[in-house]
Amino acid sequence: MAAEFYWLLLGSLTVWRLTHLFNAEDGPGDLLVKLRRFVGNGFWGGLLDCFYCLSIWVAVPVAIYISENWLQRIVLCLAMSGAACLLERATAAPEAHPVAYKEDPEE
Repeated sequence: MAAEFYWLLLGSLTVWRLTHLFNAEDGPGDLLVKLRRFVGNGFWGGLLDCFYCLSIWVAVPVAIYISENWLQRIVLCLAMSGAACLLERATAAPEAHPVAYKEDPEE
């Protein structure tokens, strides 16, 4: 049982790291920025722009590698993508919300 949890944990961290790398980082020599520009705004560009979508696609080969049958692959794929999304939310900087400015009518 501990070995299965170990692979789930390692797989989830791997999925988060690779997804974050392709989605939000520049990479060495701005390689990933150039890749995102190259793919443009089509399917691949949209995929690289959406962390949640990309995490599912990144989880597929990881799940295939660490699982033994198709049921495990499906469950692991969804679990690792979900864990990656939770990790992303936990580690992402909070979004800045604009502050409403109201003039004082007495001035």
